[in-house]
Amino acid sequence: MTAKDSATRSISIAVAPPAGRSGTLLAGLGVVAFSLTFPSTVWGLESFGPWSLVILRSLLAALIAGGMLVAGRVPVPDRSHWGGLAVVAGGVVIGFPLLTTLALQTSTSSHAAVVVGLLPLTTAVLSSLRTGTRPPRTFWIAALAGAAVVIAFTVQQSGGALSAGDLYLFGALLVCAAGYAEGGRLAGVMPGWQVIGWALVLATPLMVAGAAVALPFEPVRLTAHGIIGLVWVAVGSTFVGLYVWYRGMAEIGVPRASQLQLAQPLLTLGWSFLLLGEEVSSAAPVAAVAVLVCIAATQRSGARRWSVRWARASGHRLVDKERHP
Repeated sequence: MTAKDSATRSISIAVAPPAGRSGTLLAGLGVVAFSLTFPSTVWGLESFGPWSLVILRSLLAALIAGGMLVAGRVPVPDRSHWGGLAVVAGGVVIGFPLLTTLALQTSTSSHAAVVVGLLPLTTAVLSSLRTGTRPPRTFWIAALAGAAVVIAFTVQQSGGALSAGDLYLFGALLVCAAGYAEGGRLAGVMPGWQVIGWALVLATPLMVAGAAVALPFEPVRLTAHGIIGLVWVAVGSTFVGLYVWYRGMAEIGVPRASQLQLAQPLLTLGWSFLLLGEEVSSAAPVAAVAVLVCIAATQRSGARRWSVRWARASGHRLVDKERHP
């Protein structure tokens, strides 16, 4: 190589994925998809028992994911990734759907939504512990403020009393946050749709065994609402929603993306009112504004510098290129 070659050659250097608008948009689309999950689950329970609904939604999503993996001739992930995929499967494919569906037998969609509003903070904490990154202090202040708004709104709605389904919901928070944190990390080494795709495939044998047990014992009464609810939670929430969600997290980082979910309870309240006719508290608009302010604060707290630290700590592929003279 000559000195002239050295001076003019374009080289690639590793920098973190930009904390750009595309990542925020993708994660935001995931939040919109997730916000329909609880109302759709309530519809699905009109036709299926809780165990059957969870099993069928996972099997339908796995069928779509498996077909895409085969059609794309996607190679089997490296053995080192299967542990993380098992966490994703246990958290977002099995644990969260099952626990929230059981909770919705006694809780309303709107109540479940505000309790699960603690998910953003839980996800940020677990991601920070998993990767060793430390978001800026302003992020934690805004995240805690958003969680406080959600808690206050929950207490105001429930009159200070916990429902019977709240234990299921709190368990769902933990397993889902773990699945989000691990899935966001894996989305840096494989496309987001492959993360959820392989997690669904991994859970399929368990779902098939569960179907053989649950379906004969839980009556099926097909209705239009029940079928629409099943299709949405399988395709919209479990596959498409998680696909764009993990892609967004890969671009802007798990902690920042997670805080967009502060808007999810309020979106679900709107859907619950429109689709289910559930009563919405008059405090909802005030809570919505407060939550949006907190989201804006978390998204602006040292975004670029933090994205670099998070990408390095979580082992993401660094894809941007710069030219040097």
